[in-house]
Amino acid sequence: MRIGVLGAGAWGTALAISLGTNTRSGHQVTLWTRDPVHLAELVSQRANRRYFPGFSLPPSLQLTSVLDVAIEAADLVLIVVPVAGLRETLRGIAACGKGVPVVWGCKGFEAESAALPHQVAQEEYGGVAPCGVLSGPSFAQEVAQGLPTALTLASHDEEFSRSIAAQLHTARLRIYSSRDVAGVETGGAVKNVISIAAGISDGMGFGHNARAALITRGLAEITRLGLKLGGCMETFMGLAGAGDLILTCTGDLSRNRRVGLLLAAGHSLPDILRELGHTAEGVHTASAVLRLSQTLKIEMPITQAVCSVLHDGVPARLAVEALLNREPKAETY
Repeated sequence: MRIGVLGAGAWGTALAISLGTNTRSGHQVTLWTRDPVHLAELVSQRANRRYFPGFSLPPSLQLTSVLDVAIEAADLVLIVVPVAGLRETLRGIAACGKGVPVVWGCKGFEAESAALPHQVAQEEYGGVAPCGVLSGPSFAQEVAQGLPTALTLASHDEEFSRSIAAQLHTARLRIYSSRDVAGVETGGAVKNVISIAAGISDGMGFGHNARAALITRGLAEITRLGLKLGGCMETFMGLAGAGDLILTCTGDLSRNRRVGLLLAAGHSLPDILRELGHTAEGVHTASAVLRLSQTLKIEMPITQAVCSVLHDGVPARLAVEALLNREPKAETY
């Protein structure tokens, strides 16, 4: 396939490297950045030192800052921008008039509307071409290294999800197909919020038992919300649910877990975000998830505690103590 990867951050670059390096697949990959200055750096250095240092770009990888160029010859477009940029990117693709199939790899809820990515896509690209979401437990660095990774590609169009999953699937980048778009997206979004909580717990030295409890009860929150939004229970027990949650809550490469660790150490949120230099989607997703849970009358105490630390100035230790002192209940989803 001819693939246009839109978004030259860490994840977009990793996918471009992975798909462009696999010569057996025969994919022709073009990586797009909206910033001409960034493009000049990519071209001259053949590496993305700004967002993804340490990895060379494959010689066959084409680079551009012109959206039409990335799309015009593409059989498939992978949108790998933050959720905040998804709507604008879809509008740009639609304006090109080609009607190319798209798959997005962003995780989260749109801040203003609390919409999942597929809802944004329906508004901006519905009926134009088949669409889907690519999600699952994946650190960009390991994908670029060619380490084994398994992901889920979900679409309401079952034929599309199976076909694209099969074409992108390799021994090192295993792609499973699904029809549960809402479930896959909910798992990918809310796990970032729970990861911040896990980072706070680890940063306070609460140990492995506490982390396991947070992950388990965090999965319950994800499942409650996901089922309400139309997701399937099986999804939350799979790659895009439990798998992604476990990775993000335990892996040292997790930006959201890093946010929690630094919050526990007493750093301010603005300082943390400056230090990271990358998007930590959980910071922006937490408020949208909390508002949605309140609207739907779903209990999500971990999410509420994370929001209180991020946006209400509550010290991390007090938020954790409030969680620990909640009245015990029967364990349910």
